[in-house]
Amino acid sequence: MTPAKLQQRIVAERAGWVEEMLAGIRSLPLGSHDEFVADPRNVASAESYLRRALEALLDLGRHVLGKGFGLAVTEYREIPRRLQAVGVLGKREADRLGTLAGYRNRMVHVYAEVTRPELYEICSKRLGDVDDVLDAILGWIRAHPEMIDTSL
Repeated sequence: MTPAKLQQRIVAERAGWVEEMLAGIRSLPLGSHDEFVADPRNVASAESYLRRALEALLDLGRHVLGKGFGLAVTEYREIPRRLQAVGVLGKREADRLGTLAGYRNRMVHVYAEVTRPELYEICSKRLGDVDDVLDAILGWIRAHPEMIDTSL
């Protein structure tokens, strides 16, 4: 791949999707595990919102790597390490994104092993990890305005 400019529209769409999905999770009853699982629709909603948030976050990372650096990435688990290698993410954020990518893969490929308590724990106490990684990627993009194609 040849490096090019990041598409502002794609960056905004992916970031907006992450934020929308996180807002969906935060609107669920997360006060206690019992409250969360009382209605099975809460669990299903949380799982869907979380998976889609993680996929959008990882797709944003893939866009930065592909367009900005000309690096093709085929698997989500490669994205954190590559973003760290090119200086988009620090070690802490790359490690967090690596954990999130692994969780997304579990949700998709071994979904029967994802437990309600585990999902509740992530949704009630770990969404800040997603926020932190998104902020780090967007912060890098803001610090490199020359990397953005603002045309439609």
